[in-house]
Amino acid sequence: MGGSTSGRAGTRVHVVSDVHGNTEALARAGEGADALICLGDLVLFLDYADHSRGIFPDLFGVENADRIVELRTAGRFAEARDFGRKLWTGLDRERLIECAVRRQYAEMFAALPTPTYATYGNVDIPALWPEYAGAGTTVLDGQRVEIGGRVFGFVGGGLPSPMRTPYEVDVEEYAAKVEALGEVDVLCSHIPPEVPDLCYDTVARRFERGSEALLAAIRRTRPRYALFGHVHQPLARRMRIGGTECVNVGHFAATGRPWALEW
Repeated sequence: MGGSTSGRAGTRVHVVSDVHGNTEALARAGEGADALICLGDLVLFLDYADHSRGIFPDLFGVENADRIVELRTAGRFAEARDFGRKLWTGLDRERLIECAVRRQYAEMFAALPTPTYATYGNVDIPALWPEYAGAGTTVLDGQRVEIGGRVFGFVGGGLPSPMRTPYEVDVEEYAAKVEALGEVDVLCSHIPPEVPDLCYDTVARRFERGSEALLAAIRRTRPRYALFGHVHQPLARRMRIGGTECVNVGHFAATGRPWALEW
C-alpha cells in the first residue's frame, strides 16, 4: 500500500467504519494511503436501506426483515425481540449465525490491505477475528500503536443497548479500556463520545449509545482527533471539543469512501 504514495511527503491514513459487508469497496479503501484503519462492524446482519441484504433476510426472507426493521425503527424493541425469537424457534441460532459470519469474515479480512489497524464494532464477534486476521492486520482494543510518528489509541465494541448486539461491554469495562490508552494523538473508537449531536441518527430517529468515558478522555487528554463511526446518519458529522476535532468517519457500507487523515 505504501508504494502508491511515492512523490508525496508525510503520512496519509484512510479510516473506515461500519463496513457491513461492503467487501468490494473495502478492497480499494487503502489505495493511496500508508495505512488503513478500520473501526469495526464488518458483519452485515441486516441492511436497513436494503432489507434483502444480510444474514437475517438470507435466513428468513425480506418480508420478515421488513417487519423487524419496522418494529426497531418505531422503538418497539421488546416486540422485535419476541418476533425474532419466534422465527428462531427450532433452529440452532448460534451455529447458523456463526457460519454466516465466518463466510463474511473470510471475504472481508482477505480484502484488507497491508498494513491495516483494526478494532471491533458492536456487531462483530471478537473471538473469531484471530482466525481471519492475517499478518498485515493488527487488531487493537484498549491498546496503542504508532503510525507515522503519531500515537493512535483504539477502543472497540459498544455499550449495552436495547439492540443487544454481540460485542457490548459494561460501562466500567469500557472505561477501563479508555483509561489504559493514556494520552494519544488520535483516539479511535467504534462508538462516539456521549454528545447528543454526535449520537443522534436522523434516519433511525433515535439516539445511539455514546461513551461518557470517551468524552471525559477527550476533555482530559486533548488528542488532536477523535475518530469513530457507529451512527450511520448523524445529526453532526464533526465538531470540536476543546482542541480535539471529533469526526464520524462515515457509513462505509453506504458510501464506499474512506475518510483521509494526512500530516
